[in-house]
Amino acid sequence: MRILIAAASFAANLSGLQRHALNVVRCLLTLPETSELHFVIAPWQRDSMRAGGLYPDARLTTHIADMERSSLSRNLWHYRTLPQLAARLQADLVHFSYPAPVNPSFPCPTVVTLHDLYPYEIPMNFGFPKFIFNRAILRQCLRNADAIACVSDATSARLRQYMPPSIWRKALRVYNCVEAEPLFAARSPIPGWWGQPFLLCVAQHRRNKNIPLLIRAFHRLLRSGRIDRYTELAVVGISGPETDGIYRLTAACGLSRRIHFLEGLSEPELQWCYRHCEALAAPSTTEGFGLPVVEALLVGCRVVCSDIPAHREVGEGQCRFVALGRDAEEGLASAIAAALREPKKQPITSPQFSAPVLARQYIGLYRGLITEAARARSASAAGSVHIASSERQPL
Repeated sequence: MRILIAAASFAANLSGLQRHALNVVRCLLTLPETSELHFVIAPWQRDSMRAGGLYPDARLTTHIADMERSSLSRNLWHYRTLPQLAARLQADLVHFSYPAPVNPSFPCPTVVTLHDLYPYEIPMNFGFPKFIFNRAILRQCLRNADAIACVSDATSARLRQYMPPSIWRKALRVYNCVEAEPLFAARSPIPGWWGQPFLLCVAQHRRNKNIPLLIRAFHRLLRSGRIDRYTELAVVGISGPETDGIYRLTAACGLSRRIHFLEGLSEPELQWCYRHCEALAAPSTTEGFGLPVVEALLVGCRVVCSDIPAHREVGEGQCRFVALGRDAEEGLASAIAAALREPKKQPITSPQFSAPVLARQYIGLYRGLITEAARARSASAAGSVHIASSERQPL
């Protein structure tokens, strides 16, 4: 199979979307059925993709998309240029690593990974009126894609909630690939770190990540003396619509020297954070999957997370869950304090998120779509021959 993975997105630093795309590539390269794998990224993603740690493979070719960073340029490239690239490379299938406009006259079958339904669930993640355009693009993509790979049952349930049957009937669940990473950095990526304890949050600065709640809970823990007075907080994630408010809250709480906002970490640096933190905190109001929760559990990290469907799905029986109702600030603070009194856990194994399992699911999905497309072309060609033959019959 000749597969094209479209991974060109806005973020320059490694984000969840980029890490998903890299993991799909790793999965597909484990199987001999993948004869060619074409990986398309944006010009500003060169360095971050190198930091993602893809190993050289003769079957893998990376392409740099000729696009500007604006939303209009990126969307037009996916709609107009990507089909031309797929035709030139004679791709058997194109996999969109996140929703983007899909040309209905694509030359081969298309699959899109659906991470979440944020434009419908939490539209102010994007602000007004941007969420209106995000909804339109999401619906257009899901309507025209041949198959939808939902990263969790939670996302699949949201798809059924917001989209008509003509769309959700094309969907199946294919988990994110998450495996224990053997490599981690030798030095701390946290500025000025000398061995003091720290809590970790891996989250973009978006409303659903609920970072202000964590900051307030962290402040409460320090004031009440329920955690070591030298404890710090590291927030790893790219900036976003909530960044200014998060920085203002940090300053208002007098925590500017105790909270570190880190962006652009390599995979080994992120793994260092998981291995050295006292606990991971994930207080999101909604998630499509909960990648940091799984990654933390794979290294034996204590995890305190919000009690939402996606976190339950990936961390049931392994995490401390916090209800996001009344007095969520104290609930989160108490859960963190309780978790820190417990010994660290043993690393878990999660075969359902492993590359061998998910690679077979992807290849099975691709093979079915490619076979179906070939049958449709054969039927169309046979119909054309029949019509042409009928037209040659004498009157």
